[in-house]
Amino acid sequence: MQTTSNLLMIKPVRFDFNAETAVNNSFQQASSDQQVAEKAAAEFDRFVTVLRNAGIQVTVVEDTPEPHTPDSVFPNNWISFHDDGTVFLYPMFAVNRRLERKPHVLAAIENKFHIKRTIDVSPYENQQLFLEGTGSMVLDRVNKIAYACLSPRTDLGVLNDWCSKSGFRPVAFTSVDSKGEPIYHTNVMMCIADAYAVICLDSIPDKNERDAVIETLKDTSKEIIEISFDQMNHFAGNMLQVQNTKGDRYLVMSSQAYNSLSSEQITRIETYNPILHSDITTIETNGGGSARCMMAEVFLSEK
Repeated sequence: MQTTSNLLMIKPVRFDFNAETAVNNSFQQASSDQQVAEKAAAEFDRFVTVLRNAGIQVTVVEDTPEPHTPDSVFPNNWISFHDDGTVFLYPMFAVNRRLERKPHVLAAIENKFHIKRTIDVSPYENQQLFLEGTGSMVLDRVNKIAYACLSPRTDLGVLNDWCSKSGFRPVAFTSVDSKGEPIYHTNVMMCIADAYAVICLDSIPDKNERDAVIETLKDTSKEIIEISFDQMNHFAGNMLQVQNTKGDRYLVMSSQAYNSLSSEQITRIETYNPILHSDITTIETNGGGSARCMMAEVFLSEK
């Protein structure tokens, strides 16, 4: 199944610009606003309301003030949940992001869902090798394909190891922004839905790699909806298809991403599903991540 109606989201307590991640996240911009944490918490609450009003189940776990984890609002990087009952824990580039693996978050999931096994690949951190969950990988869960643009946060060896443990097939490539700098996470340049893919193909400079991605998408019957560099910079690649408890599907994105799309792109997406969006500008600006990063999909069976 490509989509789930269960999401884990972490409510930020001390959200802030993270200097440790900014070294290779060109989407981050430090703000002089003294109310960043308060504004981020309010944006989070409004976003959760949008999802719940559509019938999507959200497990909200509040972060703890200590240890200070400024990026805790992006849980999809350190944990993923799979329909065979597996939970994966991932190696994180920034030292302060490793602290996000807090026991109370895992306990909240274990209280509601069946976990059969936990596979911890975070020890790769000791070798300075990283794979930041479904930020580093965009998963075609039905066809067992892991799309991944290689970067300081996405190591090919760790990717291959994860694929061997999970039964996925890797499709690895290099992706750069309009300035030629490596894109830090795959999920800012592409999104895989059940019958389509939203992707910035211009960000894959190597023709052979680009053709391989296109061929794989076509072989798995995905309609390709292209976005530009400018749209990617407005987080139009950072989307996630989810479903509600009735099985109705939606594409979730930020309002910034939605406003960057053309009417034709919106029409093409809405032939498959409605769009849900919410304004999370403070989180996007200071955190360098968007709507997709805030949602960890839970494919575990409910208790």
